[in-house]
Amino acid sequence: MPRMLDVSDAVRAEIGDEEADRLLAGENAPGSYDCTSCRTPGDSEQERTSTVLFVGDETAVLAFAHASCLPSQVVQVTEEQLQGAVRSIGGIAAGAGEPQQAVPEQAVLGVTSGLVLIEGELHPALVVEPTSPIVRPGSTGAGDDFLPLLIEQGFMPLTELASVPPVLHGWSVLLAVGQLHAVLQPSAHGGQPVAWWQAHQPLQVTDSWRAAANKHQQVLMFAAPVGSIGRQPREDLLRESLDKAAAQGKLVAAALPLAGT
Repeated sequence: MPRMLDVSDAVRAEIGDEEADRLLAGENAPGSYDCTSCRTPGDSEQERTSTVLFVGDETAVLAFAHASCLPSQVVQVTEEQLQGAVRSIGGIAAGAGEPQQAVPEQAVLGVTSGLVLIEGELHPALVVEPTSPIVRPGSTGAGDDFLPLLIEQGFMPLTELASVPPVLHGWSVLLAVGQLHAVLQPSAHGGQPVAWWQAHQPLQVTDSWRAAANKHQQVLMFAAPVGSIGRQPREDLLRESLDKAAAQGKLVAAALPLAGT
């Protein structure tokens, strides 16, 4: 069955004609996949699918997205992002100039926005949960190092949501034209902050969330390992999941200053 894949000229230039043709012939393309943009399942035999190539300093990883979510394109990311948050995206990893098979799992960061009530006041929050375990860059183990990596960056473990977590200086949440664009972290080499997480398409936030962000000039970021929170349809259910994760020792948090409007 032919795959309904879109391979842009930019992606073809990076992976080479031979690899692009093999993808289009269905030799290396997955049937089913998790869209790297909206994180819901897709099927390259049933619907148009874009090839999206994440390119770091030394490594490139090919992921797949619904064509309705993203066009086929090349996305520049830092090597740290590629080896960390996007470490396990399924597809083709082009390293040392030669395509290689990457880890078949797909780990992307799911980000949910919501308002969280703490000490009688509503605070804008982002809840971050990977779609599969995050391992430490360079590690060959099968554990989950997502929370330890964030704690090393200054995020605080929570056992309950009783007070606002401390501000993590150097990190920030980028809002532009009322949309969520990225979570920024300090650059390892100084200078401008770099994106720790970046939306492939700017995420809409509610007017009440944006108003709370402008009022407090900061956003609370909560992070939990895969399977701890889930994508909750309502803020009360999101809060219940956060409380449960905190009680189980599976939640870290920080207050991140607001960048943008």
